[in-house]
Amino acid sequence: MATLRLGDEAPNFTAQTTEGEINFHEWLGDSWGVLFSHPADYTPVCTTELGTVSKYTEEFNKRNTKVMALSVDGLASHKDWIKDINETQATTVNFPIIADEDRKVSGLYDMIHPNADSKHTVRSVFVIGDDKKIKLTITYPASTGRNFDELLRVIDSLQLTQYHSVATPANWNNGDDCVIAPSISSEDAKTKFPKGFKELKPYLRMTPQPNLN
Repeated sequence: MATLRLGDEAPNFTAQTTEGEINFHEWLGDSWGVLFSHPADYTPVCTTELGTVSKYTEEFNKRNTKVMALSVDGLASHKDWIKDINETQATTVNFPIIADEDRKVSGLYDMIHPNADSKHTVRSVFVIGDDKKIKLTITYPASTGRNFDELLRVIDSLQLTQYHSVATPANWNNGDDCVIAPSISSEDAKTKFPKGFKELKPYLRMTPQPNLN
C-alpha cells in the first residue's frame, strides 16, 4: 500500500497480542498512541528498548498515551522473550506486543523495507493522536536503538501545539519558550498570550509556554 503520511488516519486492525486479541482503534479509545515495530524477538537492541518503554509507563500515562509494540515473530516467542526482558532490564513489560506472523499489520503500516531486510520490520515509530490521525513517523535502521526521551519530547510538543497556537523551536523541551504561530497577528497575540512575547522578527515571536502556570 501507499506510504502513510502525516494527517492520515492510522489504519485499524485486529491482532493477537501478548495481552489477548486487540482491535487497535477500540484499544486506543480517546488516548494518544505509540505503535513501534521490532526486527525480531531475542535481539539485543530490542530487548533494551522494550525494557526502557516499560520503565517509562508513568511518563506515557501522564501524556494519556498508550504504547503497543510489534514484531513478526509468534505469540509463544514473544511471551518467552518478555521473561528475558524483565530479567535483564529489571522491569516488567506491561504493554501489548503484536504477534504479526502473517505480516498483516506490518503491511498496513509499511514496516518492511525490502532493501534493508526482506523478512523483518525496520524500527518504525508512529505517534497517533486522540483523533486517530498520524502525527509523527520515524524510521530507524535495525542497528540503532530509539531515543524514547525524544518521543516523549515530541508528544509534549504535539499536544501543546495542537491546542495553543504555538510551535516549538529547535531543541525545545517542556517548559521552554515557544514560537507564536504566524497566523496570529501581533495585536491578537497581546490578548492570546497574556505572559507577553518578544518579537525578534515580525515572523519570529517568542512567548513563555502557554499551558504552564
